[in-house]
This record gives sequence, structure tokens and C-alpha cells, in this order.
Amino acid sequence: MVAVLSKRRSAAVLVLVCIALGLALAAMLTRVAGLAWMNAVLLLVPTTLVYAIGTGFSAFYLCRAYPLAQRRPAAIIGVMGVAALFAGLLWATLLQFLNSLMLLPDVHWLGVPLSSSLLALFFGLGALLYCLAVAVHYLLLEFVRAKGAEQRGLEAQLMAQEAQLRLLRTQIDPHFLFNSLNSISALTSIDAAGARTMTVELASFFRQSLSMEAHTHIALEQELALIRHFLSIERVRFGERLQVCEDIDPQALPCLLPPMLIQPLVENAVKHGICGLTEGGLIAITARRAGSLLQIAVRNPVDAEQGSERGNGVGLENVRQRLAGAYGHEASVHWARQDDCFMVTISMPAQTGPSEE
Repeated sequence: MVAVLSKRRSAAVLVLVCIALGLALAAMLTRVAGLAWMNAVLLLVPTTLVYAIGTGFSAFYLCRAYPLAQRRPAAIIGVMGVAALFAGLLWATLLQFLNSLMLLPDVHWLGVPLSSSLLALFFGLGALLYCLAVAVHYLLLEFVRAKGAEQRGLEAQLMAQEAQLRLLRTQIDPHFLFNSLNSISALTSIDAAGARTMTVELASFFRQSLSMEAHTHIALEQELALIRHFLSIERVRFGERLQVCEDIDPQALPCLLPPMLIQPLVENAVKHGICGLTEGGLIAITARRAGSLLQIAVRNPVDAEQGSERGNGVGLENVRQRLAGAYGHEASVHWARQDDCFMVTISMPAQTGPSEE
């Protein structure tokens, strides 16, 4: 429906432009040749409409048949020059024919005395207008070609970006699975029941994560549910040594983010923090919506004697690249260690629906 309305609007604009051109030519003819206004209008407006429509289609198809990038300039100039001469001849012939018909009823407001000089004027004017139409059509075709090339470039860029995001996302599951299987292997010799429980929890975790495969974004609430499932797996191994504190702003829960974006941070907190402490510790997860931004932080204790360098592993680098691919400069991730505490903070656009994405 929109396309039909657009075509009708374009046709109406074309007709109005042709009428305006006919009226302008009538005014010129009235002033130059001293003809009656009504006679000039009745002659030039309909002939201008017919001429514009006919030559417009002709110029369009000739420009399509002789594209600038694929034809020699001499061939284009020659073909368009001959077409312009025929167009000028067509307009002069059309004017003379219609004027002859108007003179037949012998009515004072129909017909004008067309001299040879006036016919020559309209012949030249018709050829000039045809050349102008050709130039306009070439400009429009080049504009469409440039827009098409730009669109194809953007589509290729988006496809490459999506492929990169999918690749980064596929790195997460094997990484987590590797760590979990190591934990199960360690438990088999000291707590067989715990190993079985952890295996069942691991299967449930991957079943839930696979249900998110079709989504490029999920709500923070869904991500937190997955994280709680992950932590329940780790509690089988660490018991009371693993404590968790959540401070979540209710307004942040519906905000969207790439699936399994925070889970690697929590996994790192367990692996590099809790795992290295005999007494364990507390992992704090906070999320706030501050206007148009969603701010997330994961904090965990670390061994005071542990080296300060951290952040070059799969988890943090994956998070950084996924944020850069999904949001560009609008998102950021920072990590820092202060005394015996390590904290990762994420800032990204707070999106809650497809319209905002």
C-alpha cells in the first residue's frame, strides 16, 4: 500500500512539474511572440505533458542501456545526441500537429500562428530538455547504485559482525564445560554423590543455556537465573566456602544483554577468587539502571599473595569483544584489583525491547 501511494505521489509530482513547465513556456511565448495567453496555454501545456512522459521513458531506458561505467563516452554522447535531436523534432512536430487541429474550428482562443522561427526554437528547446532529462536520469542511477553498494557493504559488515559474535559466544560453553568436568573429576574420588549431583546440575545448566541459542539478547533476569544455576553447581564442590550476595535494581531486570555475558565473570570469580582461598569468600553481583545505561559489577575476594596480573584469560577478553561487537563505543568493561578484592564493571545501553535495539 505504501509503495502504491509512493508511486501515485511521484506521478502527481511529475504531472505538476510538467504543467508548471508548460505554463512557463506559455508565458515566454506570450512575451516573446506577443501571443494570447489562453491560446499559448492550451497549446503548450498538453504538448509538454505528452513530450515529458514520452522522452522521460526514453531517457530512462537509454540511460539503463548505456551505463556510464560500462560504455565508452563517445558511444554514450553519440546515442544521446541522436536521441535528443529526435526528441526536439518530436516536440516541434507535435506542436505543429496539435496547433493545426486547434485552428480547424476557427475559434479565437484556439491555435497560434506558428512561424518557422518558433518551431526552430522549440526544436532546440526540446533537444536541450532531453539532454537535461538524460543528465538527471544518470544522476539518479548513480545515486541508486551508490546507495545499493553502501547497503551491500553494511549488510556484509553486519554479517561479519554477527559471525564474530557467534564465534565468541561458542568459546564460552567449552570453557565452562572444561572447568566443570575438572571439578566433577576432582569430586569423584572424595564425594561420589556430589559428583553425580553436579553432573545432573551441569546437564540442566546446558539444557537451559541451549534454549537461549536462538536469541541475540536476553533479559538480565534470565541471565541471573542461569548464573544462579551455575552457582548451585559450584556449591556442590565448595559448599559453605562459596557465598553469594545479589544487589539487583528491579528496573534493571528487564534490560537486555547478550546471553551468557555475566556468567564468565562469575565463573572467573569462583576460579580465581574462591578457589584460591581456604576459607572461601563472598561473590557480590550488583546491577543498576542509571538512565539510559545498565551498569553491572561482579566483585570477589582474592588471595593477598596472588599476583596482581589478571584479565588476560578467555572470560574477560570474550566479554570485552562481545560488548565491542554488539554496542561499539557505547559499552565498556573495566577490571581492577584493590588490596584483596577484584572487581569487574560493565556499562552498556539499557535496552528493554526491539525498538530500542
